[in-house]
Amino acid sequence: MGLRWILSSKIHKATVTEANLDYVGSITIDQDLIEKAGFWPGEKVMVVSNTSGARLETYVIVGERGSGVICMNGAAAHLIKTGEEVIVMGFELTDAPIKPRIVLVDGRNRFDRYL
Repeated sequence: MGLRWILSSKIHKATVTEANLDYVGSITIDQDLIEKAGFWPGEKVMVVSNTSGARLETYVIVGERGSGVICMNGAAAHLIKTGEEVIVMGFELTDAPIKPRIVLVDGRNRFDRYL
């Protein structure tokens, strides 16, 4: 059947806590959320803004554990700003269906439950 890109990890309805133009690039995510969703540091992710409709690809940087940080860095800060609601998704290239780890967060970007 061939290889397909399948959703493997997702943080749903997070709020951007910071947009930092002075950084080289990436998205900084609270280490707790990275682990709950199953992301890896440096992993390529798609970020979608539910607020503006902007979509971009970047990579994960580990943020302070328990901080709730979701920070758009570098050029991405022009597209997705502080206060916007986002979805962060990772994908896996596979030849078989997989069950994604989908994390729902509360209003402070703390783990609420798996979807």
